[in-house]
This record gives sequence, C-alpha cells and structure tokens, in this order.
Amino acid sequence: MTFESMGPAEFGVSPTNGFLPDRDPLHRLPSSFDVWEDLALDLPKKLMSDRFRQLVEALPPFPIEALGNEQEVERAMVLLSYVGHAYVWCESTPAQRLPAVLAVPWHAVAERVGRPPVLSYASYCLHNWKRIDPARGLEVGNIALLQNFLAGQDEEWFVLIHVDIEAKAAPALAVLLEAQRQASEGDIEGLERQLETIATTLQGMNETMDRMPEKCDPYIYFHRVRPYIHGWRNHPDLPEGVVYDGVPEYGGKPQTFRGETGAQSGIVPALDAFLGVDHAPDELRSYLSEMRLYMPPGHRRLVEELEQGSSVRDFVQGHSGPVKDLYDLCVRGLDRFRTTHLEYAARYIYMQAQTDPKNPHAVGTGGTPFMPYLKKHRDETRHSVLGK
Repeated sequence: MTFESMGPAEFGVSPTNGFLPDRDPLHRLPSSFDVWEDLALDLPKKLMSDRFRQLVEALPPFPIEALGNEQEVERAMVLLSYVGHAYVWCESTPAQRLPAVLAVPWHAVAERVGRPPVLSYASYCLHNWKRIDPARGLEVGNIALLQNFLAGQDEEWFVLIHVDIEAKAAPALAVLLEAQRQASEGDIEGLERQLETIATTLQGMNETMDRMPEKCDPYIYFHRVRPYIHGWRNHPDLPEGVVYDGVPEYGGKPQTFRGETGAQSGIVPALDAFLGVDHAPDELRSYLSEMRLYMPPGHRRLVEELEQGSSVRDFVQGHSGPVKDLYDLCVRGLDRFRTTHLEYAARYIYMQAQTDPKNPHAVGTGGTPFMPYLKKHRDETRHSVLGK
C-alpha cells in the first residue's frame, strides 16, 4: 500500500474518536468470565481485604479460548491489567511473582493486542470508559470509567480528562496524513485548512487539560491514585522486576515493564512528527521511543509513518503568510499543552511528600526522572516556532 492511499483508518484512527475505539468499549465479558469480572467490578472493596492475593490465587482458570472479537480481547486486557497491578501493589511489600492463574492469561491476551503484559495507557484510558447518556458525545460530564482500583472522584476525573483529550484530538489525527501529502504536492491552500483544524483541535485539548484540578486533588492523586499504576522497571522496590509464573516464553526470569503513563498516548508523538519538532538526545527521548512499544500497534505505525513522510516544517519554512502563521499557531498550542503538563507534573508528583518507597516522587510511573526533561522538551517545542 502506498503512502498516498493510506488513510487514518489504516492505523486504527477513528474520524470521530481519534485513538479511542470507534465502538464504545465492552462493559463486561460473557458469563464464562463471571468470577473474574465480579472480582474486577468489586476491586475497590476487595482491596480492603488483607487477603487480596489469596483471592486472586484461588480464581478458576481464565477461559482464554472463549474470547471472541477485538472488543472482548481489549476488555480482557483491561480486567487482567487491573487485577495484575492490584495483586502486585496491594500490600506494603510488592509481589515479586505473579501466580500462573493470572500471569498465563495476561501474557496470552497481551500477545493478541500487541502490547506487554502490564497496565498500559490503552487499557487504563483508551478502552476503559462508558457513556452515561449513549446519545451524547465523548466528554467529561457524560463519561465514566468501566474499571477502577480504589474508585472515588479523583481517580475517575484523572483518567476521564485523558479520555476527553483523546476525543478532542480526533479532528487533528484525522488530517495529519492528508496535510503531509498536501505539503509534498505544494497545495498551500489545502495545508492551511488542515493546519487551522489542528490549531483548533489543540485549543480544545488545552481547554480540557486545564480542567484537571477541578476534581482531582494533587495530594489524593499522589497518595491514592498513582501507587497502583507503577510498573516494574527502574522501580526501587522491584529492582529485578516481576516473575510471570507459568509463562514458558519468560523462562522463569523476572520481567521489567514500564508503568502506565500518558507518554504511551500517540497524540503528542504524532504531532511532534507532523510539525517536525525535534528533541535533542536525552534520557526522556530514549524513554519516549520505548513507550511506543506500549501503544496499540496501529498508533505506533502512524507515528512512524508521519516521521518518514514529507516534512511539513521544511515546506512551511519556504513560504510566508497565513501558512506560516497557522503552523506557528499549532506549535504554540503544543507548547501550551506541554507547559500545562509540566506544571501538573510538579504539583501532582514532584512537590508531594514521599511517604512510601513504592511511590517515589522523583521518578515517573514509567520509571524515569522527569522534571528536567519535560522542561527541555517544552523548550524545544517553543523554539520550533518559525516566526520568532
């Protein structure tokens, strides 16, 4: 298939929902999964038990062979990921081994979705929502989570803001490839229309991002929401990682997987690639490249396609007038998005008092020291504006 014939759908991009699935996520698996679904549904209550790990170990085999369509497989990945992270982090000392009853199906389902067997952004956000009113749109005020750890307003709001941002990003994601083609063909008027769409999209994303503090308190986020989304790579309490019992592919050796993070969303990498925002080598850039392994494969391919496509930035640099102004408006919108994210990283994580070694405040849930690199990437975005 040639670049010219590729459209957003080839990469799993919905024209209305962006990286969110076209069909609303499945609320529950068929009845053969009831025992597992009941545990997941009651997770906030079951995590009050001092025997949660024993509850998981006593579960019947997960009937992988009964999984059918893509919706069921993604629902299974949500369920197993939440139960898996709850199992690891539910006690003062994290579990260093996952029992086979959990590890084996988690690995098998992860293979089917093309992501590692760990809680990733796709299961935490992209496939973890439902509409309150099915007739209304995807936005905070009309969406709720399908799955929680402890539940409560702050956990709901934190994830739902991300769902809303993903929905808001849809118009831009739908036109990135077409805009690249227009740049390669010298179609200035067409490119201007697409850049206007992207700039308006970024404005909507930023307006949603600004709403995070409305119902998600930094203290509650750090001490109640964040602990369960850590992974087991570069984590001080799991220096060797976690063993997945019963998974022959791992040979009984500990595995190190990154934790859930918004860096596993394809939105910002796709916009960086399209706008030609370049980041000098640093620890975070290497980490962000690694984060693509945790994205749905189609989203990963879209970012790669945009990186390999015609340079919109080079084309715009050779022109003046509205096309350059609109390009800069897009870059400034991305700069604002990164600036707000940097501010939240400081308020919600870095400035919080660390009271538990399992929840370090100097590194992100993905296991990297984030503050200096987030600022650097923000500054590099800012310096990409052409009309200085």
